[in-house]
Amino acid sequence: MRVALFLSLLGGSLLGPLLSGCALRDEPVHGSGLVAASPVSNAIPEVVSPSREPIPSVAAKARLTPPPPADLWTRLREGFGLPHQQNASIAPHLSWYRRNPAYLDRVFERAEPFMHHILEQLEARGMPTEIALLPVVESAFDPFAYSHGRAAGLWQFVPATGKRFHLKQDWWYDGRRDVIASTEAALDYLQYLHRFFDGDWMLALAAYNSGEGTVRNAVRRNRAAGKPSDFWNLKLPRETRAYVPKLLALSLVVEDPARHGLVLRELPNEPRIALVETGGQLDLAIAAELAALPLDDLYKLNPGFNHWATHPEGPHRLVLPIELAESFTQALADLPQEQRLRWRRHEIRPGETLGHIARRYQTTVAVLRETNQLSGNSIRAGRHLLVPVAATAASDYSLSAGQRLARTQNRDRGGVRKTHVVRSGDTFWDLSRRYDVPVRSLAQWNNMAPGDTLRLGQKLVIWDRKANRQTLRTIRYQVRRGDSLARISSRFKVSVNDLLDWNGLSRDQYLQPGQTLKLYVDVTNQAEI
Repeated sequence: MRVALFLSLLGGSLLGPLLSGCALRDEPVHGSGLVAASPVSNAIPEVVSPSREPIPSVAAKARLTPPPPADLWTRLREGFGLPHQQNASIAPHLSWYRRNPAYLDRVFERAEPFMHHILEQLEARGMPTEIALLPVVESAFDPFAYSHGRAAGLWQFVPATGKRFHLKQDWWYDGRRDVIASTEAALDYLQYLHRFFDGDWMLALAAYNSGEGTVRNAVRRNRAAGKPSDFWNLKLPRETRAYVPKLLALSLVVEDPARHGLVLRELPNEPRIALVETGGQLDLAIAAELAALPLDDLYKLNPGFNHWATHPEGPHRLVLPIELAESFTQALADLPQEQRLRWRRHEIRPGETLGHIARRYQTTVAVLRETNQLSGNSIRAGRHLLVPVAATAASDYSLSAGQRLARTQNRDRGGVRKTHVVRSGDTFWDLSRRYDVPVRSLAQWNNMAPGDTLRLGQKLVIWDRKANRQTLRTIRYQVRRGDSLARISSRFKVSVNDLLDWNGLSRDQYLQPGQTLKLYVDVTNQAEI
């Protein structure tokens, strides 16, 4: 009786909605097989379709839904969508990845903070998740990567394409290096290319490397000649012909690392970074202090900022480790507005312009005008300007554009970076004589003017060319068959990073026999050459 009553209630209240989507229309519903219930159980009966396949209850669905992957690699594989390719050009790149597990480990260590974010953006757009590996091919996941063709950042945007996809580029900030902004722009560009080439991801990827015009013209030539117009049959630049196979080879490694004798670095399937609004310009040294984070680490998460502070006009946000975001937000809220930047009262000297003063204090004319409510560029000697200045020595902002450039330029001239702590009686003139460097250079390295007063205990950066002038030699080395960056660096007692920097190379580039490399070698440190 209870079963009959339950069936009657079920038929009116539950079966109708459940079966309304099925193709039953007016066909009779046969009770046998629709409900399975135990006369001694109070559990909700399991409803089955006319085909006798069970329709799980809500509780059963919850039990059947698999938990999200604990590992980011698993999640990445689940979204793979590029067509499977069998082509001989993939094999050499696959072989290279197999032979260089240390390279993959370094690259994925750099990728770790950003990979979860990139993967989420791809999934939200329904794009193949292999594209999350594209920065490995583009930049080895180095947000500070810069190519001889003026491409910058993880996704290697050249200036014009960056502007086309709304990446701000000015003195304060370069959106091509901002991982959040450049990822959005790169995916916008790839989706545009996907539509441009009628849904062909292979052509879209090729065009991302060499431009849609280059690929479109190659397609047109093949069609006019009656040839296949897929990626593998196009006549494209050499770099592009290798570019797509590199990505495909890498996706094969990630798809089944064990098959290739590799173990990938563990990447948990959880966000590692948070985007925090700052509400205005903020000195990065102060931000690092509020976040309890080393300043270099803050720059690595926010590589778009060129100098010592965020952009006066935005973006007003910082990327932080997710576990520090809440405490930083609270600390920033407690910081008085006037303490976000340090200020200096500058007396205008005869002959000075806003441009001179802006360069001296590492800021811009626009900032000086806005801060001092100036309508134009006219200023008068003897009056004062309020100037925002870095909270600490320029050398502490070691990953700012100026410090990176100074480091490269002075290394190329054979300089050694030193830190000098100012003592009583020190002047720029005395230090310039001691280290044999120009006074103007010494002041510039430290974000100061030659006439500025030094403070006791102040730390100054000095690129000391005298220290190793007698033993450093510039040599040109011609690459031989079988050479590698590691082998050359070991032979000449220099680091691989220096070899890359001196020659504008990236770690995933192959050396070619006959290629000439520039090296700065300490002759006293060479066992044999």
